[in-house]
Amino acid sequence: MQLILRRLQLGSGVVLWTYLFLHLVNHALGIWSLDLAGRGLTLALHLWHSVPGTILLYGAAVLHFAMALHTIYMRRYWALPPAEWIRLWAGLSLPLLLIRHAVTTRLAASLYGFEPDYERIVISLITSGTQGLQLALLAPGWIHGCLGLWFRLRHHAMVRRAKPALFALLVLLPLLSAAGFFRMRQAVVAMHAILPAPDPTLVVHQLTLNAWRHNLIVLYLWLVISAFVAGQLRNWFDRRRTRDSLR
Repeated sequence: MQLILRRLQLGSGVVLWTYLFLHLVNHALGIWSLDLAGRGLTLALHLWHSVPGTILLYGAAVLHFAMALHTIYMRRYWALPPAEWIRLWAGLSLPLLLIRHAVTTRLAASLYGFEPDYERIVISLITSGTQGLQLALLAPGWIHGCLGLWFRLRHHAMVRRAKPALFALLVLLPLLSAAGFFRMRQAVVAMHAILPAPDPTLVVHQLTLNAWRHNLIVLYLWLVISAFVAGQLRNWFDRRRTRDSLR
């Protein structure tokens, strides 16, 4: 059973890591032009918004999160090495940042027909003052995924030999993505003497989208805290049962 769970966790993690990798590459295309990044976004939307892509991506996200809750519940000791703490922080902080992005793009597209493109997205981020959040959005998930893959695959000689190249990928891709976003921001600002208002679809349904965002964040935090508290209670009962059996 443990082997099956580990394989499910690894498989779902690889799907999510692939999504993050393509998303970072897509942002990095903005270094060359807004149009090139837009073409990459169109391809990504065809991939992830298709029925198979949606099932694969969101199925992997739900499965990976369920595995994380199971790990939190089952963990008996929290004396972890620094790399594990970094991976844990990165993995748990990603949904807090990602929920805002998912509600504004995917949920708005599914419920209200909002069609995202980089010009609309950048204008929305600038006018709302959340462009810094966009830059920080994918970094925790990227770090979490890379560390998770390294911990699982580092016993392979080929992976150990490729460590310098993998470390370079870990560091450089988010930097290129940030540079691409800054370049797209400059391009959008240069196109407009005065930035237009955000997309009317987002404006009209802003209160509803904010409610979705708030409720999803509360649900996420409640599930994580509940798994931790339930695990600690189980550990306390186990220790008490052990002490009673030794008397």
